[in-house]
Amino acid sequence: MRGSERPDPDARAPDAPDAPAAAARARNGVSEGELRIVPANQASWDDLQAILTGTAGRCQCERQRLGDRDWWHLPVAERAAIFRAETHCGDPRAKETIGLVAYLDGEPTGWCAVDRRGVYGRVRGSPVPWKERPFESKDDDTVWAIPCLVVRKGYRHRHLTYDLVAAAVEYARERGARAIEGYPLLTGGKEIIWDEMSVGSVGAFASAGFREVSHPTKRRVVMRLDL
Repeated sequence: MRGSERPDPDARAPDAPDAPAAAARARNGVSEGELRIVPANQASWDDLQAILTGTAGRCQCERQRLGDRDWWHLPVAERAAIFRAETHCGDPRAKETIGLVAYLDGEPTGWCAVDRRGVYGRVRGSPVPWKERPFESKDDDTVWAIPCLVVRKGYRHRHLTYDLVAAAVEYARERGARAIEGYPLLTGGKEIIWDEMSVGSVGAFASAGFREVSHPTKRRVVMRLDL
């Protein structure tokens, strides 16, 4: 399926009309009685797997954490086992998890990975986050990151990534983060396959208050919000 959450010309506006509503939805956990976003340990494993289909299902959101080399050689079943252990799905008493799950009208609809930046092997090994920032420490656990967003097929084009990013900001803030980053894709107004948009759109981050701090490639930017 092809599409983009919102065209880039509007995406850069920090006062996009969705911003206050998205922030309120993140705080309240609901959207007009329809949208609920919870830590992954409060969601079931089956619900999370219903969201991760296609390429996302094969990845199991482990490529960002393991890095390309380690991830590549693991069978999907092993990636899923690692992911399940890290999310603690179905265990609301778990002290940690690694992302958020969105429900719309009770249906599992979206996933957002959010954690300390240093745990993401692919982020650490990529030149994208560090170009133009040579003195940024990769080991600073007070900086968090949102490296991956997935919206379930059939629920796209509803700006759910905007809500997920806003909720991830609050989640990181509550856990002591002093800053949070994203590495979204510039679409130039073109339609983009959803696999490419797993890093999120500039609009979703701008709406939550993120600002561009570097532009390491033609299509990628680094955006950051100090908390």
